[in-house]
Amino acid sequence: MESQNGNSKLKAVIGLLALLLIISLVYIFKLTSDAKTLETTITTTKSEKEDVMKDLAALKATYDDAIAENTAMSDELIAERDKVVKLMAELKAAKGDNASLQKYKSQYKALEVKMKGLMQEVEVLKAQNQDLTTHLDSTKVVLEDSKKYNQVLVGQNEELAKTVEKGSKLTITNLKTASYKVRSSGKQIATDKASRTDMLKISFTVAENKIAKSGDKTYYVQVIDAKNNVLGDKATISFGDTSLTYSFTTTVKYENKTVEVSEQLPGKDFEKGTYFVNVFDKGELVSKSSFSLR
Repeated sequence: MESQNGNSKLKAVIGLLALLLIISLVYIFKLTSDAKTLETTITTTKSEKEDVMKDLAALKATYDDAIAENTAMSDELIAERDKVVKLMAELKAAKGDNASLQKYKSQYKALEVKMKGLMQEVEVLKAQNQDLTTHLDSTKVVLEDSKKYNQVLVGQNEELAKTVEKGSKLTITNLKTASYKVRSSGKQIATDKASRTDMLKISFTVAENKIAKSGDKTYYVQVIDAKNNVLGDKATISFGDTSLTYSFTTTVKYENKTVEVSEQLPGKDFEKGTYFVNVFDKGELVSKSSFSLR
């Protein structure tokens, strides 16, 4: 009888040990599986972080190349390039969790959109500079030919060239933009808040020029908001190979005297940030300025 009791106890102990062994194996398997999952997640997040860093580096290189060309937009390009550099530093120092990585991806996308808009403006400036260079080169050839034919007329031709150049262009000065809230009574109240603004007033001066040709003169005004959208009519016109999208036009009756021009651009849901105002004489940019709404 005692032998049977001993065997029963032994079997119970062996069964308990077997059960514990099975539980241990299941627990070890789960730990191994969880570790592999965590390792995969960390590896994926690290790879995505490296991809975002590469994209930011490419964005910075684009700005570096554009800044090296020393255009009139160099200050704007440098400011945006500095934002990219700052974001790269923040990303490098970040812990690399998925939530923060998505935030940096979103910021990169916004910087990329801004870069594309600025690069379009740079291309416009480069094209205009190229046209000006070509024009100056053509003028130089004509003057050199004149020297070859008659050295006596060199002085007179130079004075004539200066007179023609001076008389062919009108100067735009004092370009200003003010933002207003217009009440139902028609009263205009100045404001710099985007949420209150529903009308922009744009003014500039056409300077006196006794030599210029008098008559009606049409200018194309382009207003670009903080998201690189053209406000107003958004109409497009072509001048040769160049196309221009503008907000509105204004026609000036020019009689060789100073003319003050003032136009209103109504609107709604104005964005916060910096706006750019450009005045074109046909396809030529003759004046530009900027202002901000908070």
